Amino acid sequence: MAHFTHSTRVLLSAVLVSVSLCAGAQSYPFQNPELSPKERALDLCGRLTLKEKVGMMMHFSKPVERLGVPVFQWWSEALHGVGRNGHATVFPITMGMAATFDTLLVERVFTAVSDEARVKHNQAHRLGTQREMYHGLSFWTPNINIFRDPRWGRGQETYGEDPYLTAVMGKSVVRGLQGPADAPYQKLLACAKHFAVHSGPEWSRHRYNAENIKLRDLYETYLYAFRALVKEAKVAEVMCAYNRFEGKPCCGSDRLLQQILREEWGFEGLVTSDCWAVDDFWKDYGHHYSENKTAATSAAVVAGTDVECGESFGSLLDGVKEGRIKEETIDRSLVRLLEARFRLGDFDDPHLNPWNRIPDDRLCCKEHADLALEAARKSIVLLRNNGILPLEKGEKVKRLKGENQNVNCKLSNCQIAVMGPNAVDSTMMWGNYNGFPLHTITLKEGIQAICPSAVFIPWKRDVQQQVEAAADAQTVIFCGGISPSLEGEEMEVKEEGFKGGDRTMIELPQTQRDILAELHKAGKRVILALCSGSAIGLVPEQQTTDAIVQAWYGGQAGGQALAEVIFGRVNPSGKLPVTFYRNIEQLPDFEDYNMEGHTYRYFRGEPLYPFGYGLSYSKFVYGKPRYADGRLSLTVCNKSQRDGTETVLVYISKVGDTDGPIRTLRAFQRVDVAAGTTAQVSVPLPPSAFEWWDTKSNAMRILSGEYIIQVGNHRLKVSR
Repeated sequence: MAHFTHSTRVLLSAVLVSVSLCAGAQSYPFQNPELSPKERALDLCGRLTLKEKVGMMMHFSKPVERLGVPVFQWWSEALHGVGRNGHATVFPITMGMAATFDTLLVERVFTAVSDEARVKHNQAHRLGTQREMYHGLSFWTPNINIFRDPRWGRGQETYGEDPYLTAVMGKSVVRGLQGPADAPYQKLLACAKHFAVHSGPEWSRHRYNAENIKLRDLYETYLYAFRALVKEAKVAEVMCAYNRFEGKPCCGSDRLLQQILREEWGFEGLVTSDCWAVDDFWKDYGHHYSENKTAATSAAVVAGTDVECGESFGSLLDGVKEGRIKEETIDRSLVRLLEARFRLGDFDDPHLNPWNRIPDDRLCCKEHADLALEAARKSIVLLRNNGILPLEKGEKVKRLKGENQNVNCKLSNCQIAVMGPNAVDSTMMWGNYNGFPLHTITLKEGIQAICPSAVFIPWKRDVQQQVEAAADAQTVIFCGGISPSLEGEEMEVKEEGFKGGDRTMIELPQTQRDILAELHKAGKRVILALCSGSAIGLVPEQQTTDAIVQAWYGGQAGGQALAEVIFGRVNPSGKLPVTFYRNIEQLPDFEDYNMEGHTYRYFRGEPLYPFGYGLSYSKFVYGKPRYADGRLSLTVCNKSQRDGTETVLVYISKVGDTDGPIRTLRAFQRVDVAAGTTAQVSVPLPPSAFEWWDTKSNAMRILSGEYIIQVGNHRLKVSR
C-alpha cells in the first residue's frame, strides 16, 4: 500500500497551483487546490443556480459547463470485484470472503478492486464514456446488514450474521477501496449500506415498517457495524434503506440520519438513497408517507438524504417554490457532495493525481487472478467428512475413450463421476452484482484439471436417468446447491421454495435430494460440493453423503479452489459466518426483527452446523487459555501429519446479563500450525472487546463486571 509523505503532498499542491496559474484557470477559489475540500465546495456551491444545484443531486450529476464542472456518476458497484462494467477480476461472493476470517486478505482484495476501478475510470475518460453508468469513482459497497435469517436472498451480499465480524470485514473493505488516509487524493468513495434495520423479506421491503425493535437490538446488532465504519474507517458514504424505521422511511428518518448518524457518531460524509427509495415515500406500492413526489423529495433532503439514486429530486425546485424546503438545506447537501468530489481530485488536472497513473495492465492481471484463487481457497468450508476426503492420487483412473460422453452412456472403467446442476455453470460462480472475468474455472473444469479421468454427466432432472448414468462410478462428486438466479435482490422466481428473491424453505431442491438419496442407496461414495450464498438445510444429507464441501459462489477461480480441497492440495480452513439451521421450523417469523431466536447469539436450539464451524484435514487441540494485560494467550497443537490453518474464535458473554446474547464474537485470529507442532497464540482483547449494553444509560459502553471468555471448549471467567 502506498504511503504519501507530507513533502509529497506539499509538492503536489505547489505543482497544481503552478499549472492552474500558467493555464489562466485560477479564476475562482474552488479551483485552488491549496484550499481545503470544504472551502472549495462552499465557494462552488455559492456560484451555482438553484437549478444547477438540483441537477447535481441525482446519481447522474449534471455538468455545469460555464464553470468547468464535469459530469459525475455516483452509482457504481463493487460487491466482490468491479461490477456491471465489463471485464474485471471476480472474487468470491462476500459471504465466502467472510468465511475466510482473514481481514488482511479482504483489504488486499479491495485494494485490487480499487486499482481496477481507477483503471476503468481512467479508460472511460480517455474514451469519452464517463457519462455512462458504473464508470464513476463512487462505489455502493459494502453491504453490512446483519444476515439474521437464511431466507433472505440478499444475505449472500453481507459478511454474515455476527456484528463484530461484519464490522471488521467492512472496515477492511473501506480501507481497500478508499486508500491510505495520508494520500493527496482519496482513491474511491466507499458506501456502508443499507441504513438501517434491513435484511428482508425482499417482497415487502418497499412498505415494511421496522418498529418495536428493542433499543438494545438496534444498537448492539443492527447499528454496530455502521458505527464502526463511520467512526473508525471514516467511510465516505452511507446509503439509507428502502424500509421504514419507527414509521418513517429510512431515507426520511431524522432519527437515523440526523440524531444517530451525525449527532451521535459525528458522520461528516454524504448520504445516498437506495435506488428509487424516495419513490417509496409516495407511490401506491410504498409507504404512503408523503402526499406526492414534491413532498417526498423535500422530506428526504430535510431529513438528511443528500443524493438520490433515481429521478425524483428534480422536483426539489417545486419544493422550494412551495416552501417545503429552503435553498440553504439544499446547499447543505450539495456541499457534502462537492466536498467528496474535491477529495477525489475530480476538479483537478487528472495527470497530477497518482491514482490516475495506475497502469491499464492492472486490470484482470495475474496478481489479481492469484488473489482471487487465494480468497476462494480460504473461503471453502468443510462441513462433513467421514474420512473420504481428501481424495488421493489413487482415485485417478483411465478416461473413457472419446471426448464426448452423453447422459445415456455407462461409465465403464471409471471410478469418479462429476455431475449436478452447478458442475458447469460459470455464471453461478460469479454471484450477484458481479463483473465478468476473462475466464471462469467451473467445478467440472477444476476437478478434471487435477483428475482427468473424472467423467462428466450432463445435468438433467430425471432422477433415475442421472443415477443410471453413474452406475459404474465408485465416487460421485455432486455439484449441487442453488444459484444467484434463485436467490437475490427482488427477483421473480417460479421455482418451488423461492419467493421474490428470498426462500420459503432452506433445504436443497427436491430433485437434488432425491438423486443424492438414490446414489447413496446404490452404494456410491458421495461428495456434495455445495454452492450457495447462504445456509442450506442438510438433515437428510447427513446420511446420504460421505462429505459436504461448502463452496459458496466462488468467483472466477472457485472451481480450481474446490478441486484443490477435494484432492488434498489445499487443507480447508474456512469457518461458517452464519448458522446452518436444520429447517425453517427452527426460525422465528421472517419479518420479526427482534433478535431473540435469531443467529447463534440468540438461538437456543441445536443447529445442524453452528456459526464458526469448519473442519480441517488437520486435528487441532487448544491448550488452556490465560487472560492478562488485555491479551488472551493459549496454545494450538496440530496433532496430525498435515500442515494446517486454524482460526481461533474468541467469544464473550457477561455474567448475569439474562437479556443479552448467549455469547458474542469479539476477536479472532488465523494461525498456521505445522504438522506435529504447537503454536503460541496471543489474541488482543482491548477494552472495546468488553463494550456492552448499559441498561442505565441505554447505550453501548465499556462496562465493569464479570465476563466469560470462551475459546474452543474452554471457558474462562474474568473480572474487569
